[in-house]
Amino acid sequence: MKTDAPVKIGRIVLFAFLAALIMKVFLFDFVIADGRSMVPAISPGTVLVINRLAYGIRLPWAGEYLFRWSLPKTGDIVIFLTPQGQTAVKRCVTVTGTAEFFALGDNSLESYDSRSYGPVPADSVIGKVMGIK
Repeated sequence: MKTDAPVKIGRIVLFAFLAALIMKVFLFDFVIADGRSMVPAISPGTVLVINRLAYGIRLPWAGEYLFRWSLPKTGDIVIFLTPQGQTAVKRCVTVTGTAEFFALGDNSLESYDSRSYGPVPADSVIGKVMGIK
C-alpha cells in the first residue's frame, strides 16, 4: 500500500513557509531595536511589532507605495529607510504637505535623525511600530 503522507506534509510545510513570507513582507514584522536613539521609550534589545499596512501597501522591491491610505501622524513611531539606506526607528514630529515628515529620536544626544539628514519621504516608511515588548 502506497502512502502520500510525505507529499502532503511537504505541501503543508511549503504553504506555511509561503504564508509566513507574505505576512512578513506585506503585513507585519518583528524587529529587535538596536541603538539608544529612542531611549527611554525603546531600549536596545527591545522587540518591536511593525504594522506594514499602517499607511498603505508598500512594494518592498520598488521602495514606494502601490496604494497609500494614510501618512504618518505627529507622535507615530515609524520604521523607515534613511537617505543612506539604513533602517531607523524614530518618532514623527512634523508632517509636511509634500508627503514628507520630520523624524526625531527621543534621545536627542544619541540620535542621528532629521536634524542631520532632513525630512524623510513618506515612501521611505516601512511601517508603524504597533507594539513594544
